[in-house]
Amino acid sequence: MQDRQIVSRILEIEAEQLRRTKKPALFLYNSGRKKHKKQIAFHKCKKRNRWVFGGNRSGKTECGAVECVYFARGVHPYRKNRNSVFGWVVSLSQQVQRDVAQKKILQYLDSAWIEDIVMLSGRKDSPDSGVIDQIRIRNVFGGTSVIGFKSCDQGREKFQGSSLDFVWFDEEPPKDIYDECRMRVMDKKGDIFGTMTPLKGLTFVFDEIYMNKRGDPEIWYEFMEWADNPYLPAGEAEAMNAALGEKELESRRYGKFCVNEGLVYPEFDERVHVIEPFPIPFEWQDNISIDPGLNNPLSAHWYCVDYDGNVYVVAEHYEAKKDIDYHAQKIKEISRAIGWHTDQKGRICALIDSAANQRTLASSKSVSELFYERGILVNANVNKDLFAGIARVKSYFRGNSASGAGIYIFENCVHLIRELKGYFWGEGDIPRKKDDHALDELRYYLMTKPKNEAPALPQTAVQKDKMRLIRKLSGKRRSGE
Repeated sequence: MQDRQIVSRILEIEAEQLRRTKKPALFLYNSGRKKHKKQIAFHKCKKRNRWVFGGNRSGKTECGAVECVYFARGVHPYRKNRNSVFGWVVSLSQQVQRDVAQKKILQYLDSAWIEDIVMLSGRKDSPDSGVIDQIRIRNVFGGTSVIGFKSCDQGREKFQGSSLDFVWFDEEPPKDIYDECRMRVMDKKGDIFGTMTPLKGLTFVFDEIYMNKRGDPEIWYEFMEWADNPYLPAGEAEAMNAALGEKELESRRYGKFCVNEGLVYPEFDERVHVIEPFPIPFEWQDNISIDPGLNNPLSAHWYCVDYDGNVYVVAEHYEAKKDIDYHAQKIKEISRAIGWHTDQKGRICALIDSAANQRTLASSKSVSELFYERGILVNANVNKDLFAGIARVKSYFRGNSASGAGIYIFENCVHLIRELKGYFWGEGDIPRKKDDHALDELRYYLMTKPKNEAPALPQTAVQKDKMRLIRKLSGKRRSGE
């Protein structure tokens, strides 16, 4: 039998045992009767650094605890299982460990699966009332797995030395402990996963996980809120909703990061506005928008409009410390790759910041002129009104623009998505001037009143020859020949 079939059969046998012993927690979870869609997505994800940002009672801790039990027992339904693993459960303090994480782990462990429990305090025959150091667990393939418990108040030194298969962070750890745990899973190419309610503001988790500023391909995250948990009684949700203020609701209900400054675009929702790429009809192509930069990033995006006026951001070029030759070449390469329209001379048209028309002491030509010489016909006649532009962008994210249209961003436009997530108001109702290059050219484009007017198709050789003959004939008529 294949591993998946073996695990499936083991789960069936254990489900029957759990029914008989009146301890159906893991059975109910595996059967889907206590598991919701976002928990399933968490377990299915194969990436090695996974995080759930969830409100209280959203089900985030449940999936973290079950993931640990899956690994330790060797019954993970979506991974290749091993006969022995060693992992840590990391809590903020020993008291929180006792009251939350270890309680959840024990809830999903049948006593028949436990070989031994090592206590830091309390009695092993009543582990709920004490603090556990380790649980030794019988793996279904014959080995023994260990789940160890750590608390952040022990300090970084207590997290050194071990080589681990997984680490579960129950709530957000200090950065030094997170970094140390990343080192612990490196040898075995193990997993890190965290479940947390983000109450501490814009910490390293915001930068390294949510914003993923390093571009780590192994990072995955999901938001969970009360509405995602079908097992949360409606009355309980209503009571919590009434008891919390607006900012508390953002974090404690929706799992959003709690910050003093407000997001400029809270209307942006990755689950709604970020979509998988699909072949764009030629007649949807509209324009390219550029925010120029040499030392700073140059940001360019390709925009399309469907028949209902909805805007699609379909491609991206975003790089710093490059010259005009490089950027022009990249814009041409991307345009060719997606079949973007050109004029009759093969030139590409684009919008650009009006500052690109200015000449500097360092150059006798403006950025616009330099692009023009390289076959990029830039139009610097853009509306740069900041507040009107922000209002226009918001209306597209809300889907209530003048045309009733919305905006959708291909998931490969990672820099635009990142900037949208981290764009905050600063002092004096002015957005903080940081990481906004893509957002500037997004405003320039949306302020041009995007429209669906099919660009002219490139002329064929026959059409070009026909036009040449027509011009020649017209010239002869004018000369009286």
